[in-house]
Amino acid sequence: MTILEQLTNFVQRVFKTTLEIFLEALRHSPNAQGYVSGSITELLLKKKLEEEYGFEVKRIREKWEGRKQSRHHGDFYFRKPDSDLWYVIESKGVKSNSEKWHKLYNFDNLKNFLIIHARKIPWLDRRRSDEQQVADWIYANLPMFRDEYSSNLYEYEEVQKYKSKRETDKTRAIAALRSYTRDQINAMLEERLNYVMSKVKVLETHFVAGRSGSGDRTQATPRKDDFNIIAIDIVLRYPEHKFLFANPQNLESSGDDSNHLKQNYIMGFVFTDEQGTIT
Repeated sequence: MTILEQLTNFVQRVFKTTLEIFLEALRHSPNAQGYVSGSITELLLKKKLEEEYGFEVKRIREKWEGRKQSRHHGDFYFRKPDSDLWYVIESKGVKSNSEKWHKLYNFDNLKNFLIIHARKIPWLDRRRSDEQQVADWIYANLPMFRDEYSSNLYEYEEVQKYKSKRETDKTRAIAALRSYTRDQINAMLEERLNYVMSKVKVLETHFVAGRSGSGDRTQATPRKDDFNIIAIDIVLRYPEHKFLFANPQNLESSGDDSNHLKQNYIMGFVFTDEQGTIT
């Protein structure tokens, strides 16, 4: 039986429909795509641990019979074949809207963000000014920020609500946007984001786990002792599934509770040069 036949039979048996309807439903459901993507990440991580690293791997069931164990918060147990010690690994993805969240569609925001995280940019010469190198890189790789994209954009809600008693660059930029509809402003933001992301993408974690106040949790992010290793799949910002690994004990703690991880960590960037080479 071919893969296509297996898929057809699976869809008919589980969803009671055709491949065409199944595909259309999947296309129109970002949540469903997210679940499938997460499952793919888990399968590829298991395969990597077993085939590349030679670990024995066992899946951690999401629902346990009887009283729930206090430390079953990862995806897999893994160990070396000759060891009695099992470790817990959790797979996570990267934030899907990081560039928009940090408003990198505006020149100053993009420049300042890259400068703040300069130590995560491998091509910067540490002997030279970070600010000058970053500005030069933006103008060389994203030249539209010199002219067409030189003025700032703002989201529709901010444009409608903003009031100022004096004339500023922001006042003038917002005044120029007031005649545009929500859809038009969203289209402009999307256009700029696509332009920026053609050259640089942000690798940022998005850690959310359960509810705060349950068990030993004081907030809705993972505890540092929930798992031994975190595997971050950067596929949302990379041409293929690629894992970055971290020990949660070595990550900066949440400011509210030192036992918890933060929700977001900037891991680095994916840069694309003129030849399309990704670094």
